[in-house]
Amino acid sequence: MIRGGPNRRPSALATFCDAEHVTASEPAEPAAARDPHRPARLLRAERDALLPILHRTPDRAFDRPTACPGWSVRDVLAHCAAALSRIATGKLHAFTPALNEVDVAKRREWPLTDILAELSAGYQKAGKAITDAGGKLDVIALGEWLHGGDIRDALGEPLAYASDGFDDACVLLCDWTRHKAIPLVRAQISGSTLTLGAAKPGRVPATLHTTRPTMMRLFAGRPADPSDYHLTGATAAELTVF
Repeated sequence: MIRGGPNRRPSALATFCDAEHVTASEPAEPAAARDPHRPARLLRAERDALLPILHRTPDRAFDRPTACPGWSVRDVLAHCAAALSRIATGKLHAFTPALNEVDVAKRREWPLTDILAELSAGYQKAGKAITDAGGKLDVIALGEWLHGGDIRDALGEPLAYASDGFDDACVLLCDWTRHKAIPLVRAQISGSTLTLGAAKPGRVPATLHTTRPTMMRLFAGRPADPSDYHLTGATAAELTVF
């Protein structure tokens, strides 16, 4: 789905993403049991944080380009709204770039208020469908949250790729990197160690020292300042999962 992120919950990172005893010849520790409420919780956090920003943003700012090639802020919002509507109504497609563009093109004629209304409704209604899918659609919630980072970044807002819901997004990212079987990476961020990806025979785990938003940028395939991270044992391209 993604195109190529005050009252804080206790950190879930160590519980769900850490594997302290992995070697090059061992598999990573199995993922913890899925929390079926995590995706919906992440969508609610994004709704509550992003919509107030959008409602105070001048109309002209929605035409700004984003990290998603060829898409403006408005286009990314249209994509997010369309994807959530499809999830909520069960009208799924393969979410390929071509099909995503069809959804966005259809909404280019819509008033901005209609796009924001569809997005708001999607945040509220899609969570149950994702929960009921048993994990198959969890990555959609992660993608919506990362696109929220794209939007904040384009608008010059703070906390791009590090907004409310970051811990839940990290857990979903850990799951997705295992699914995509990227090389095993131990990431040091904000005093926590995250283990992402999957062990590969004969390959030593890579190490990444970085900040919260830069880690999300790297795994989402977004531009990242090389001075903001130190990566050994893998290339940035190998980390990209979207």
